[in-house]
Amino acid sequence: MDFTALRTPEARFEKLPGFSYAAHKLDDLAGYEGLRMAYVDEGPRDAPVALCLHGQPTWSYLYRRMIPLFSKAGYRVVAPDLFGFGRSDKPADPAVYTFDFHRGSLQAFVARLDLANILLVVQDWGGLLGLTLPMDDPGRYKKLLVMNTGLGTAETPLPEGFLAWRAWANANPDMAIGKLMKRGTAHLTDAEAAAYDAPFPSVHYKAGVQRFPNLVPDNPLAGGVAYARRARDWWQTQWKGKSFMAIGGADPVFNETAMRALAAIINGCPEPLVLPEAGHFVQEWGDRIVPAALAVLDA
Repeated sequence: MDFTALRTPEARFEKLPGFSYAAHKLDDLAGYEGLRMAYVDEGPRDAPVALCLHGQPTWSYLYRRMIPLFSKAGYRVVAPDLFGFGRSDKPADPAVYTFDFHRGSLQAFVARLDLANILLVVQDWGGLLGLTLPMDDPGRYKKLLVMNTGLGTAETPLPEGFLAWRAWANANPDMAIGKLMKRGTAHLTDAEAAAYDAPFPSVHYKAGVQRFPNLVPDNPLAGGVAYARRARDWWQTQWKGKSFMAIGGADPVFNETAMRALAAIINGCPEPLVLPEAGHFVQEWGDRIVPAALAVLDA
């Protein structure tokens, strides 16, 4: 596999509103040597870890409203940028981006930093990937905060809303990410919306952005399905940690019905927090989510 990658100039990440966090970098992840993964790492090394996983087409900037609240509560906050996103390297060949490629990189990242006592925080592809991680390394994971995501088991047809999004994304390979984010999150300032564009100087940097909608499993043979089905069974029968779910009620794909179905398979998941006005990128309402979540998770 050709790992030839583009690297976004550092200058594009200067003076982003609400995001002054240094980019820590690793280029020695097992199996991904030479590719540089960037990540936020805030707080004491021996503190419990809030591992925050983003989705498409975002990056760790999405967690800027949550990072300081986790830190204030005593967590070490670790928020990686998936390859192809944020301050991480961006392989140029679209064929590189597969479910296994991303899942393996997250496994290698957690192992490389030897993260433990983890509160797993997931949304969108952060959940499609991240929810499959604890079953293979259960000793590391103690708590879960899950938001607007799912497991790609390919047992029911994909929602019409998602199919429309996939078609739009395929027709717009140079999608204007900042405009997309502002349309779904009305309270964003122009500068905040522009920060979501920062990783992508041109369409050539967007191979990962372009690929993700087509990686969502839509048949039993699709990549990731076997992991997702194993994970579903594991969360139902093996998960013993604490959980909390927050739902952006205005999400047209991962709506309240879909999210409550996910809650039903997470052993011990309490009644979700529903934010009716919040959309898919519910972390943008993180100042309401984190206190409610920690009141349950840290009780």
